[in-house]
Amino acid sequence: MTVSPATLRRALLGVTAASMIALSACSTTTTDSTSSASPSVSESASASASPSESASPTVSVSPSADLSAITVSDEDTPVITFDAPWAISSTQTKVLREGGSQIVGDTATVTVNYVGVNGRTGEIFDSSYERGESTSFPLDQVITGFKTGLAGQTVGSRVLIGIPSEDGYPDGTSTGTIEAGDSLLFVVDILSSSFDEATGTAVDPVDGLPTVTMTDDGPTIAIADGDKAPSKLVSQNLIKGPGAKVKEDSTVTVKYRSWNYADPDTIFEDAWTSQTGELANLIDGWKEGLVGKTAGSRVLLVVPPAQAYPDGLPSATPSLAAGQTLVYVIDILDVAETATS
Repeated sequence: MTVSPATLRRALLGVTAASMIALSACSTTTTDSTSSASPSVSESASASASPSESASPTVSVSPSADLSAITVSDEDTPVITFDAPWAISSTQTKVLREGGSQIVGDTATVTVNYVGVNGRTGEIFDSSYERGESTSFPLDQVITGFKTGLAGQTVGSRVLIGIPSEDGYPDGTSTGTIEAGDSLLFVVDILSSSFDEATGTAVDPVDGLPTVTMTDDGPTIAIADGDKAPSKLVSQNLIKGPGAKVKEDSTVTVKYRSWNYADPDTIFEDAWTSQTGELANLIDGWKEGLVGKTAGSRVLLVVPPAQAYPDGLPSATPSLAAGQTLVYVIDILDVAETATS
């Protein structure tokens, strides 16, 4: 069945329907020394930014074509140096420290440390370094220049991003900390990133398990005639990813499909799009089968009825009779600590 988010919650979690959640934009905490105009797509994230004591007059400046006039110190907390006022003609990124092999995707959720400086005034308007904690957000919920500057970069790198007004806050912020026409500079340490799809080392399939074939539309499975459903849970890596390990209390971001073992030609749940939830609230087969797996992995789960839906799901479309074994193909896109209230 093709499932809506509401149906997905019901099918995956049974009674605990509220635990599949969508990622939301990160809002930053204002400190005395740093105003909070963070790179959120919404101006509400910057509404508490404190204006400078006296507004600077508008100064006409010829936009730079690149970042050659900017220097950044190689300290844990970077210091950006340049002659203000400064502007740039288009969003530019410069790698200051090389990272590893994982590339940040266009729709990734990233964890970063960053400092933002207004090119007109030379003043810091936001700094996670000063707050003393990193921040996480999906790239599709930040300003265009921040997304453009990070997508395609590598995890572990430090980058300098210059952003013209049209890719930042073209109308400025309501407090005046950032005015219309202001270019922005960010130095960003990319600490981690979700995956867009499974990425890592292929694992040879085990004989006797469902065969998985990837198509442009996602996975399909085949089960050999006469192969009986296993009586115990099977958790098999198809691709072993390089990311963080799933723990019992992790929050996981996945995309997946499932099939009734007895009817491998019909998709039971089609959720081949990013979903996020707390592992502790998912079915027992997921709770046991995903612990120890790593972000970036593609996992085949064969889940006996006792660890899925022993009484079936008669109201689902297609319906699931009692006592059915389910087959899941799961891409683990991200692993995070579950937030405590």
